[in-house]
Parts: sequence; structure tokens; C-alpha cells
Amino acid sequence: MRLVDYLHRNAELYPEKTAAICGGEKISWRELSEKVLERSASFRERQVVPFRSSQSIDFLITYFAIHQAGAVAAPLERDIPEDRFQEISGILTSSIVPEGTADILYTTGTTGKSKGVMISHKTIIADAENLIEGQGFSHDLLFIISGPLNHIGSLSKIFPVTMQGATLYILEGMKDLEKFFEALDYPAKKVATFFVPATTRLLLMFSGERLPKYSEKIDFIESGAAPLAHSDMLKLCEVLPRTRLYNTYASTETGIISTYNFNDGECIPGCLGRPMSHSRIIITDEGKISCQGDTLMSGYVNDPDLTATILKNNTIYTSDIGELDQYGRLHLKGRESDVINVGGFKVSPSEVEDAAMAFPGVKDCICIGTPHPITGTALKLLVMMEEGAILDKQALAKYLKGKLEIFKIPLQYKQEEEIKRTYNGKLDRKYYNSQKI
Repeated sequence: MRLVDYLHRNAELYPEKTAAICGGEKISWRELSEKVLERSASFRERQVVPFRSSQSIDFLITYFAIHQAGAVAAPLERDIPEDRFQEISGILTSSIVPEGTADILYTTGTTGKSKGVMISHKTIIADAENLIEGQGFSHDLLFIISGPLNHIGSLSKIFPVTMQGATLYILEGMKDLEKFFEALDYPAKKVATFFVPATTRLLLMFSGERLPKYSEKIDFIESGAAPLAHSDMLKLCEVLPRTRLYNTYASTETGIISTYNFNDGECIPGCLGRPMSHSRIIITDEGKISCQGDTLMSGYVNDPDLTATILKNNTIYTSDIGELDQYGRLHLKGRESDVINVGGFKVSPSEVEDAAMAFPGVKDCICIGTPHPITGTALKLLVMMEEGAILDKQALAKYLKGKLEIFKIPLQYKQEEEIKRTYNGKLDRKYYNSQKI
């Protein structure tokens, strides 16, 4: 079965149940099914359909209608410049993709050029089943989506919700926190959501005192796209002691691989849990994470040479550095491209950033390399402080000396007005690597 087949099954089994809510608009599974069938006439089999994503019920109708027609959905960033949209459209509409392809999703390009990743219908179902098994998606769940639906982090949550006949609540981002709390107040037995780490910190800073009110209602929260600071993990466990809190290892290329409930009494930083039933993890001799299973991409569109650099023998070879513990749980140590060589010592900047985020007043930070006459490269920490706070460089350095080995202590510190992140919450390392800071 394809995901759209589950949609029509829901229309038969739960016709009047609400399928999705957005901006005061609601649609039942029956109505959604009817609109999808009607719109599917606009597309043809094997056609690749680029379209701008939106946080709307109309997005769901278009997305499922494309699948219904046997075509391929290529949701692009809503605010993508028109010239770039036309450029990608021209490429995609003339592309021949493998049979069974459901989606083409473009990566953010934070570590290189943005790439079109081909996802099959089989992969979508495997991702959904992994999430249902790993996080407990259920029929009576209301799942709140606030992130862009053209990226795997939020788009993938449509999959298990549809398979379980649950309900989606779509938000236009998280800038208006009141809208999020309105969603939490919606009359549902239990709710869940997905956040990127930057959103988690925003919520804890400005509305952390309101979350305990919903501790019985919030079934689980998933964090993904980038590492969640350990200090934020601990705070979430404190304010939501009975909520399952997940860190997940996933990417557009690998699909949904593993997840870890850090509200387990241990709250292990960097832990991403055991691989789920449709996935396998292998650590290479170089310490890199490789993934196998049904959740992997089919390849990069129109680029077999690039595909061959990471997809070999049904295995995705990532640039992520990790290890498996005695319980088979994955622990992420950083990305190979992010590692900074300081006089022969290899430093993962995320470890430094994680320690610094727990220092009082630090709102965000990034650790970068800077030229040094003796070691070649030294560490520099750029810090964004909470409103009205001034960075005490000596106090922060002293604090970090109690948390990290000496070679991981930054030599330079600088307060910044903001730290650049991509719209899905990742630190924009590509931006800082291109700057002379």
C-alpha cells in the first residue's frame, strides 16, 4: 500500500474524524479523500511535479493528489526565488526517475550544494512504521507540525499520522507561541510535536513555566535536525517529567533510523537510541555512521555519480562520526567536515557548543576555527547572550575548563548579536566557514 491508500482507508473507517486543522480550517478524512481524488486529475503518471510548500491543508491535498495520480511530488521551499524555482522546475520536469519514486526532497545545502533526494513509496511506509514503533504514534493522537513541509523532519510526521488515522494540527512556524499553546488546548486526548533544537530553546526561555500545565497531555516531543544541548534536555525532563522526549537520528538520504527517549532517568547527551525495525547501523573502521534498510533514498536526481559517492551496496555512508554502545545505542560525535584540528588534536565543535550552552545567559553559540601562528588553528567561540546580558569571557573560559579537556577550550571569545542558523534550525557552519571572523 502507498501512503495515499491509507488516506482512503481512513475515509472509509473514520469518515467524519478530523484529518487536519490549520488556521481555523478543518477537514475530515472523507473530505480530504474526496478533494485528493478530484485534484489528482490535474496530474499524470510518472510526472514530476514541483510546487511551493505551504503550511496549509491545501498542501496536503496537492501532495496526496500527486501520489494518487502516480506522479512524483517535489515540494520546494515556499520563499524560494522565482528564478531558482523555474530553474529546478525545468530540471525536474524533464527528469526520468525510477519507478516507485514518490517524492524528490531538496536538502538545505548547509554542508554543500542543495541536492534533490529521491524517496520511494516503500521508503515512506518504512519511515512511518519506524516512527509508529519507535515513538508510539496512535489513532487518538493530535500531532502538531510547525516546521516547513518540504523537509523530511516535518513531512515525515504526515506518514505515521496518516497510517494511524490520527489528526494533524499545522502551524505557521513558532514565532507566535500563543498559537502553539492554542494547539495544545485543542480538545484531544493526547498531543505530540516535533521541534528543532532552536525552537526547543525558544520555548523553554519564553514559555517554559507554562509547559508543566500540559504534562499529562503531551504524549511525546521529538527533537531532530541538529543536536539538542544537554542543558535543554535536562530542562525538558524537569518541566515534563512524564512526557517521552526523543532525540532522533535521521536525514533526507537515510530516512528515519533510530530514536532515544532521553527522559529515561539517564538523559545521555549525544545518544540517539537503537536502530528501528526497518533500519540497521554500522560503524566503519574510520568511525563513521553507515545505514542500511528500507528507509534509504533511491539516489540523487540526475546525478548517479554523486549518488555513488555515498550509496553503495544498499548502504548509505554518512560523514557523521559515531559509535555504538554495549546496548546497541548510537552515540553521535559530530560530522567529519565539522571537526577542527587544533595542533594535532581533533575537536568536535558541537561538544564545545553543548558545554557553553549551559553557561548562564548564553542564548546561542557556535565554535569555529581561527588561524593561529603556532598550532595552525585555534578555537573561537561566538556567543549570543540573552537580552541585556554581557558576555564575561573570563568567567565562560573558567567554566569551560571545568567541563572540557584543555585542548577543547576556545582561545578567543566574541559576543554576537545573533548566531546564523538555517530555517530548519541547524547552525549555518557553511556561512561561518566562508567568513573571516
